[in-house]
Amino acid sequence: MEYIEKIREKFISLVEEHDLAQEKVQVVSARSLTPEEAIGNPERKDFPLLKGKEVMVQAIFKGDIGQAYTDMPGDFQGTLGEVLRFPLQNNFQCAVFIASLNAVLRHLNMIDKTVHCRDAEPKKCADNLVSYVQERFGNPRIAFIGLQPAMVASLSPHFSIRVTDMDLDNIGIHKCGVIIESFEKNAEVIDWGDIVLSTGSTAVNGTLELVMRKKPVVFYGVTITGIAHLMNYDYYCHCGH
Repeated sequence: MEYIEKIREKFISLVEEHDLAQEKVQVVSARSLTPEEAIGNPERKDFPLLKGKEVMVQAIFKGDIGQAYTDMPGDFQGTLGEVLRFPLQNNFQCAVFIASLNAVLRHLNMIDKTVHCRDAEPKKCADNLVSYVQERFGNPRIAFIGLQPAMVASLSPHFSIRVTDMDLDNIGIHKCGVIIESFEKNAEVIDWGDIVLSTGSTAVNGTLELVMRKKPVVFYGVTITGIAHLMNYDYYCHCGH
C-alpha cells in the first residue's frame, strides 16, 4: 500500500519535529467502545457500527482522542514510535496507526473533528451534505463508495447516485432509494460518476488509491481527518467532535 507509506513518512517527520517518538499512545480496546459509546442513539438503526459490521478503534494521546473505523478490533498500548514502526499489514494495524495519527494531530492543534458524531447529529450531517454538494458541484452524478445509510437517503432524492459497499448483506438490496452494488464495481461506478463521495475507511482497508481515478473525490467521516490534512484531500465531516 504505497499511499500509506507516504502518509507514514509525513507522520514520522511531524513526530520527529515535535520530539514525540517516545511518548505513550494508548489505544483503548475497540471492544470497549460499544455502539452507544461510538455513535450514541441515532434515529436510524442501520449504521454499520450499530449492526456490528464495524467497530471504532480509539487512540488517546496526552488526553486527546482520535478514532478510526475498522472491521478488525483489538488492543494495543505502547509508544508512538512503536505505532510508527507497525508493518501495516492488516486492518487492525492500519486502524491503530490512523487513530493515533488523528489523536496526535489533534494534540498539536492541527485538526479537529476526530471523534464520531452522536445521537441526532448523523442525520443533521447527512441533511447538510445535500447543500454541500449542490454548492460545490451543482447537480453531479455521485459515485458513493461505502454505504452510509443516512447520507445516501438524504442524497438519493436530489441526485443520480450509485452506491457500492463491501458488506455482502447489503449487495443487491434496495436501500435508501438505491440498489447497493458490490465494491468490485468501484471502478465502473467511479467512471460513471462526476464526483466521488468515499468513506474514509478506505484508508484502513487498503482501497483508498482505488477511488482516486481522476474524478473529484470528497472523503467523509472522522477516520480520514488526519490523512486529509497531511495529504491535502477534500473531506466532509459536518458534526464530528
